[in-house]
Amino acid sequence: MKKLALAAMVGMISASAFAAQGDILARFRVIDVAPSASWDNSGAVPGLTVDAKSAVVPELDFTYMITNNIGTELILGTSRHKISTNKFGDVGKVSVLPPTLTLQYHFAPEATFRPYVGAGLNYTRFYDNDLNVPGVTHLSVKNNSFGPALQAGADIAINKSWFFNVDVKKLWVKTDVSADQLGGAKLGTLHIDPWVFGIGVGTKF
Repeated sequence: MKKLALAAMVGMISASAFAAQGDILARFRVIDVAPSASWDNSGAVPGLTVDAKSAVVPELDFTYMITNNIGTELILGTSRHKISTNKFGDVGKVSVLPPTLTLQYHFAPEATFRPYVGAGLNYTRFYDNDLNVPGVTHLSVKNNSFGPALQAGADIAINKSWFFNVDVKKLWVKTDVSADQLGGAKLGTLHIDPWVFGIGVGTKF
């Protein structure tokens, strides 16, 4: 029993002072981008509903520790989503690149288990758009979107330099949709608003 307690204490000591002021934490995650899609049509297409499929992709992020407890994180990743509707079926795919900046609070930066929460802003770039209503019109989307972001997660020490990470984020992402063959008339606004579930590993510099 004493040996077990001693081993636990050694593990805590080896992970101590892990996230200190001035450190940069780098994480590589595999994420599931799970949209909560909705459609604001303002009467243009009554009764239209939409669905955006989930995508599993890699993600890279960096956290700079401003103090021992406060950090700022830049999240980098891109995903591609299949869009379908109740009236027109599958209408194609669109890719999103949502670099997200959050301000985080780390509750126990010197512990083995280090939870954190964050809030910030995402800028989303829509690209590689092939959305269209077959035989009717190509659908254009507004390329840029800004929205809030919320985050919660935890780093779990493996040793003094490496850690395991779990993370969940909520992003608010939307884009206006217009019909090219209808003079660019706005059809409505597509809200993607994904939950982003991540798991991965990280290290510090």
